[in-house]
Amino acid sequence: MSVSHRLDNANVLIYSHDSFGLGHLRRCREIAHALVDHYKGLRVLILSGSPIIGSFDFKARVDFVRIPSVVKLYNGDYTSLNEHIDLVQTLSIRESIINHTARVFKPDLFLVDKEPLGLRGEVKSTLELFRGRDTRVVLGLRDIMDEPGALKKEWSKRDIAAVLKNYYDEIWVYGHPTIGNPLDGVGLPSHVVDNLTFTGYIMRHVPDTPMADWHVPSDPYVLVTTGGGGDGSEMIDWVLRAYESGEPIPYPALMVLGPFMSSDTRQEFSERAVLLDNVQVQTFSPNMERVMQQAVAVVAMGGYNTFCEILSFDKKALLVPRSKPRREQLIRAERASERGLVTYLDGDGERSTRDMVIALGKLFDQPLPSHVGIDNMLHGLDTINARVLELIGGGSDEPDASPVDELPVSEVSPLY
Repeated sequence: MSVSHRLDNANVLIYSHDSFGLGHLRRCREIAHALVDHYKGLRVLILSGSPIIGSFDFKARVDFVRIPSVVKLYNGDYTSLNEHIDLVQTLSIRESIINHTARVFKPDLFLVDKEPLGLRGEVKSTLELFRGRDTRVVLGLRDIMDEPGALKKEWSKRDIAAVLKNYYDEIWVYGHPTIGNPLDGVGLPSHVVDNLTFTGYIMRHVPDTPMADWHVPSDPYVLVTTGGGGDGSEMIDWVLRAYESGEPIPYPALMVLGPFMSSDTRQEFSERAVLLDNVQVQTFSPNMERVMQQAVAVVAMGGYNTFCEILSFDKKALLVPRSKPRREQLIRAERASERGLVTYLDGDGERSTRDMVIALGKLFDQPLPSHVGIDNMLHGLDTINARVLELIGGGSDEPDASPVDELPVSEVSPLY
């Protein structure tokens, strides 16, 4: 990747509300690393509520400020991670840290991940701070947010259309229009939609850091991953039952349960796996890119982060999406399956052991994502680099770093 010297001493502040999950944090970290790789002298600071952000390595000129963590409940509500501080106090502390950090850091670009007002409105005062100043403000959205009706109701209640008009310069969708437009059917005015850019999916790379304290099988294996793991126990149980059935499955499984799965549930799965010769269980690795790169295929729930990795490392994949509290994973799995990128099983049914055995057997016969023939899917980081330069550097980047909806199909190979 080429390095530009035109953004020396520029600051980018990235806000990620986070809770008990890994997707938001890992997406923001990947963007931050791409920016400092591309622009010498640029500094990035990530505001994150992830309780495990310190488990990850960060490149030079990327740092983080951890704000107090909250937990997202199954019904979509939140509660404070620290039982001795109630949610109102936690949100007040978070807002104060976010606002003070923004005042001191003085970013040239403020990138907000997913939540236009932040968690329970905690970034509104910071958005007000930047109004009328030189700081450019961008909202970054994943490819699928939820069913349009649900998102429209949620955003209408908080008047997000006015928020996007009054505070945001651009909206970036970290995806490809063939999978979905998260704002379709939400009823936003045209002047808001006109500020939307599809960047393409965010390509993942295997980092140079070693796999400390981790053993990756030398023989081919199926990676079974839940992401954060807080809601992945049903999928793990379903796949584990398939291996326990004794039915022939072509490859053994490496199950990564996730750091947020309960200790009791992790213990149960570990005890069951010990009885099987073809299943290994691990809790978590901050270097999941390497674990996925070496897998022969993937079984996952279908969150955004894992989907990007499946495309980046060109893996055959079986998705088992959740449908609550949001239908995001289910919609992504359905659309990706329709386009031949993955197969999927609906986890809301009876979860028959036989169905999983059959799905695992068929997994290895499906085409690789790169053979499906969808162009420009993984240009996300190139597009983001170009937009950052345009917004705060006053220039334009290399000609191949245009938004995916502006690139001629003939200029790029499938996926890449």
